[in-house]
Amino acid sequence: MACCGNCFCCRCCCSEGETRTPEELTILGEFQDEEDEILPRKDYESLDYDRCINEPYVELLEGMDNKKAKKYEAVRWMLMFAIGVTVGLVGLFVDFFVRLFTKIKYTLVADSLQQCSDRGCLSVSLLELLAFNLTFVFIASVLVLVEPLAAGSGIPEIKSYLNGVKVPGVVRLRTCLCKAAGVLFSVAGGLFVGKEGPMIHSGAIVGAGLPQFQSITFKKIKFDFSYFRSDRDKRDFVSAGAAAGVAAAFGAPIGGTLFSLEEGSSFWNQALTWKVLFCSMSATFTLNFFRSGINFNKWGSFQLPGLLNFGEFKCPDEDKNCHLWTVVDLAFFVLMGVVGGLLGALFNCMNKTLAKYRIRNIHPKAKFIRVLESLLVAMVTTVVIFAASLLLGECRDLYSPTTHNTTLSGSEDINSTIRQFLCTNKTYNDMATLFFNPQEAAIHQLFHQDGTFSPVTLSVFFLLYFLLACWTYGVSVPSGLFVPSLLCGAAFGRLVANILKVKLGMDIYPGTFALIGAAAFLGGVVRMTISLTVILIESTNEITYGLPIMITLMVAKWTGDFFNKGIYDIHIQLRGVPLLEWETEVEMDKLTANDIMEPNLTYVYPHTRVQSLVSILRTTVYNAFPVVTENRYNEQDFMKGNILVSNNIRFKKSSVLSRAGEQRRRCQSMKSYPSSELRNVCEERIAAGGEGERGEDLLQQMLERRHAPYPNLYPDQSPSEEWSMEERFRPLTFHGLILRSQLVTLLIRGVCYTENQSSATQPRLSYAEMTEDYPRYPDIHDLDLALLNPRMIVDVTPYMNPSPYTVSPNTHISQVFNLFRTMGLRHLPVVNAVGEIVGIITRHNLTHEFLVAKLRQHSISV
Repeated sequence: MACCGNCFCCRCCCSEGETRTPEELTILGEFQDEEDEILPRKDYESLDYDRCINEPYVELLEGMDNKKAKKYEAVRWMLMFAIGVTVGLVGLFVDFFVRLFTKIKYTLVADSLQQCSDRGCLSVSLLELLAFNLTFVFIASVLVLVEPLAAGSGIPEIKSYLNGVKVPGVVRLRTCLCKAAGVLFSVAGGLFVGKEGPMIHSGAIVGAGLPQFQSITFKKIKFDFSYFRSDRDKRDFVSAGAAAGVAAAFGAPIGGTLFSLEEGSSFWNQALTWKVLFCSMSATFTLNFFRSGINFNKWGSFQLPGLLNFGEFKCPDEDKNCHLWTVVDLAFFVLMGVVGGLLGALFNCMNKTLAKYRIRNIHPKAKFIRVLESLLVAMVTTVVIFAASLLLGECRDLYSPTTHNTTLSGSEDINSTIRQFLCTNKTYNDMATLFFNPQEAAIHQLFHQDGTFSPVTLSVFFLLYFLLACWTYGVSVPSGLFVPSLLCGAAFGRLVANILKVKLGMDIYPGTFALIGAAAFLGGVVRMTISLTVILIESTNEITYGLPIMITLMVAKWTGDFFNKGIYDIHIQLRGVPLLEWETEVEMDKLTANDIMEPNLTYVYPHTRVQSLVSILRTTVYNAFPVVTENRYNEQDFMKGNILVSNNIRFKKSSVLSRAGEQRRRCQSMKSYPSSELRNVCEERIAAGGEGERGEDLLQQMLERRHAPYPNLYPDQSPSEEWSMEERFRPLTFHGLILRSQLVTLLIRGVCYTENQSSATQPRLSYAEMTEDYPRYPDIHDLDLALLNPRMIVDVTPYMNPSPYTVSPNTHISQVFNLFRTMGLRHLPVVNAVGEIVGIITRHNLTHEFLVAKLRQHSISV
């Protein structure tokens, strides 16, 4: 409905030569301060979460008895189980090949190092490591070229989708294939990325695809089961799939459910909670079953619930004075939370700067430049970890084997993952132990290794990992951020423990401080609270850690929020996605629906000619159209002695002017329509002069005029040049909304009748026929105009939504926002006291930037 230059759900409809005011440029994000320069943005549409209660849907409900309803409910539960099992198998596939490739790489490099008695042949080992890493990263980058949405963790895209924004291609099967295959190569390639984030994206894609019983990538997969083919049902399954991805990654089904609730879904219902938890449990069960059987060869022994297992935090039996944590330690945990929040804010600020640089200087160039950047990051990372391990690592004494902890694979002792790296037999290289291991094994070392890591090693490792992980997140490879953040924070926590225990002589458990450091840094980066708390508790199997983890995450979030947003929100903002927060600021209630609505409306009548519908659809990009009638009796009751019955006088002027402007634009577009008949129905004679003055005169005429008869509005009586301006812009009685996809479907299927027939002779479409092309409805420009009779008439009333949610022009923003967000709306008509539609509110009208700009305008006008 609005002219939108960047990221809003209604696509840009302004002409290239049209100028905008500074306020409009601020609203559109095209006029910004120097430190926040212009960034390229996309246009995003909203999803239709609100059900369209039209006649086909009512007929579907009437044919639904209790037996059939229970059948569909049983199918829904079966699909939840199938989604969980499939996500678990995807996680098993990724984990198996990551371990396989990593084991082959490190084994060959370790053998090469052992053969080097002197340092003359270390260059050969470095070249071998470079060959492995560059090959793997190149494959991952090529897969991203095949499907660009496979890059990154995918969590910003899924969060946007569950917020109600349609991100094209985000839940396609091709995206899942490139994501799952690409992440195993990027992780095996030695990049500082994790596979847990992409697991969430992959799970969401599985949740979106399975219930559709069809595939766009593989067109032969198409079954006749359209019950779940709607944005509302797909949203629920995507929520379940994302939760299953978290459950498979961390072995945390409850944490996955809370993650989907806290970070993902904007619209939640109680019935969905149990289904999502069941789906998450299914994913954890599947992954646990297969991994335990593969690693222990004991099928049915469930000991490895997730891809990332923190191991058991337990004091040695012989140490009676050992304790995991005490009340005194809480003070240090709070301080670590503050530092974690500061470090997370710094990480996000640096990564945002890098992302802006990529958007301006790398993305506009040829695609192979992105591949070269990925290879450069891989090469620098490989050289840095090799040189740091060789030059900065210290050879430290190996402590006695730890019997109560195992590595992630469950088949080896923790001391089996130490790396000697040219040290003698009874010592190990502490730097190489952290760098030349899978990230999960390095986290395990920091959590459970009784041997000490030197402060220099921990400091250098933290600094290098911080910088390289910040640089890596955003390159064109599938990459997660959870595990790198945990590992970086664990090094920070272990450094604090080293200082307290070794330097100050305090009796503490180093693994606890490593865990708290990991939570502090991860919380400072992603700003998650309740879901991250439960995920970490489930990953440690230690409920006593609940309080310190929660306190640390809260402090880290509060500290980081003083400076910037979480990393996922930052990347969502950089993409220009119109994300709606949980609530608006208090000062926004100075505005009303009339202040933010879009008054420029393109509307259709209940009975409209095909030529008019085609012209509207081909010359506008709006996704919904109000269905209206123009009633003279309505205006007769509306006008009483120059006084309006309602209090709508203050926006009547803008409504009339905008309607006049919309009519001029619409008529200008109609002149280019191929039909000569249509070109002649809308010729206008507009006298020269300022639009503002014409609008003032027009408004005055309408207010002074008592009543004049209007021509009847049958389909064959389009506005003609003999009509006066006041006849063209009568009050519009609102009857409902009809979507662009519905109108295109009606035209393609020939749903119309001739003017000498009754509308009852018009063909009727069922709900299945209306949703058959979901989610990719045909485009009006693909329609063959030669097959259409422009004089035919379409009755849109059976297919429109006759009872959409509406608001009064005087409704405060907080009420508008809560209604729009909680009900999952896409369009919110603004209707005055007498049923006249005066504007419409879409997602972009409720974004923070738009509201701030409107509030600034409101303050200036006041």
